[in-house]
Amino acid sequence: MLNLIAWIVALASIAAALGHAGYLAMLGSVANKRAGGEPVARYVRSRWPVAGGAAAGALLSLLVASGDSAAADVFAILIGGGSGFVATKALQSTQQRYRTGG
Repeated sequence: MLNLIAWIVALASIAAALGHAGYLAMLGSVANKRAGGEPVARYVRSRWPVAGGAAAGALLSLLVASGDSAAADVFAILIGGGSGFVATKALQSTQQRYRTGG
C-alpha cells in the first residue's frame, strides 16, 4: 500500500514539475517574439533552475519509488512531495506575476 502511495506522489510531482516547465517555456517563447519582452524573458531564464530542480527531484522520487523497501517508499514520498510543492508554488508565483485580464 505504501508503494502505491509513493508512486502516486511521484507521478503527481512529475506532473507539477512538467506543468511549471511547460508554462515557463510558453511564457519565454511569447516574450522572445514580442518587442519589449526582454524583462519577461530574463525572468523566465532566472526561473529555469527552479523548474529543473523540481523536475530532477520528481524523477528521483520516481526512481526511489521503484525500490522494494518501505524506507525507500517513505523517502520517495518525501522527495516527491517536496518537489511537487516547490513546482506548484513556483508555477503559482509565475502565474500571479503575469496574470492579466479578468
